[in-house]
Amino acid sequence: MNPIGTVTRGTTNPNRLRRMDRWIAATFGAALRRADDPVVVDLGYGAAPWTAVELLCRLRTVRADTEVVGVEIDPERVTAAAPYARHGLRFVRGGFEVPLPAGRRPALIRAANVLRQYGEAEVAAVWARLCGRLAPGGLLVEGTCDEIGRRHVWVALGPEGPRTVTFATRLGSLQRPSDLAERLPKALIHRNVPGEPVHAFLTEFDRAWAAAAPFGALGARQRWIRSAQALRAAGWPLTDGPARWRQGEVTVRWDALAPARPFIPTQRG
Repeated sequence: MNPIGTVTRGTTNPNRLRRMDRWIAATFGAALRRADDPVVVDLGYGAAPWTAVELLCRLRTVRADTEVVGVEIDPERVTAAAPYARHGLRFVRGGFEVPLPAGRRPALIRAANVLRQYGEAEVAAVWARLCGRLAPGGLLVEGTCDEIGRRHVWVALGPEGPRTVTFATRLGSLQRPSDLAERLPKALIHRNVPGEPVHAFLTEFDRAWAAAAPFGALGARQRWIRSAQALRAAGWPLTDGPARWRQGEVTVRWDALAPARPFIPTQRG
């Protein structure tokens, strides 16, 4: 069977996904330690295998027998990655069908910068397909970041569907929280307009950031923490706390940011 999906641009850099990896290790580590089969998929790792190599190293600090399978639809990329394979790390050709041998189901699928080139209307079907491949208790993390990993937004999904959205940034590079809008995943990036929950959230985040300006004298981290506290006080259902906020992260429940109305393509002509 031919792989399902299309070839991505393949852009990648060392440490590009460190923020996502750090979050996965911290929030999914306990589930990974309990998993019957600790196999993890790096879906669409790109033109170079750095992200898969780094994911293995980071998750093995959580569970030493973790395995990572890099899945790429472009056969030339699989061939180029082969010299980096070792015990617990291999590379295979595939797409959204997530081909693993012997009926194995991954505890985790990470799909970073994969859906950017797809249409919003295609996202739900891809999410459902990938979630359907997860082991019980598994996790799909799908999102987008800039070329060197300073700004990143991702959705975490379980077998039942989307759970949370995480905004993560190098705080020293941030002018305002809404700068992260350009890295919203495909399911949300066209929704940053008035009347949509994600726009309301980012607008409120900017207000909180502006109000917390005096704390900037103590550093951007303290300003970010105060902004997150203000968001929670305003009723936004944040699922994390100061330990993660210190890392330049904020995680909010998906249902608070989910699109308010069906997607309608922009008419051109």
